[in-house]
Amino acid sequence: MKVEVKVDFEDSIAPWLGKTVKILDYFLQEEMVKHELDLSKEQMIVLKKLHEQDGRNQNELAFLTLRNKSSLTRLISKMETKGYIIREQSEEDRRVNHVYITELGRETYQKTRPIIQQMISTMERHITSEEIDQMISTLQKIQYNLTSQKAYL
Repeated sequence: MKVEVKVDFEDSIAPWLGKTVKILDYFLQEEMVKHELDLSKEQMIVLKKLHEQDGRNQNELAFLTLRNKSSLTRLISKMETKGYIIREQSEEDRRVNHVYITELGRETYQKTRPIIQQMISTMERHITSEEIDQMISTLQKIQYNLTSQKAYL
């Protein structure tokens, strides 16, 4: 006799996390369009990482942005076409490309700062700092639980 295990995904944290991420993505994309910025969330993250440290290599960017190498290569190519970044082959190792933010990329990144600040203010409205700290702690535990035995992060 088989025992059926009753699992109700809808009563777990998972759909709430997924829906919240989608809402955040839509909100951010709408704000980018409203401010006439031709920039995706993923492209903004790459610009942020290059703003923090210019000249990172593509492997490092893939790791920092949680993307696989081929996905990052497509993203970088798109950004290069838009003029946000340039790639230069390493002189020491021809297999390595370093990525640099352009002046247009810097200007575009700076234009995202008020948008991100507004998004954070909207998202955190009516939530106490204690609740924010607790939520961050809980999300860190979830990430640990999901990645402690895997090489995702």
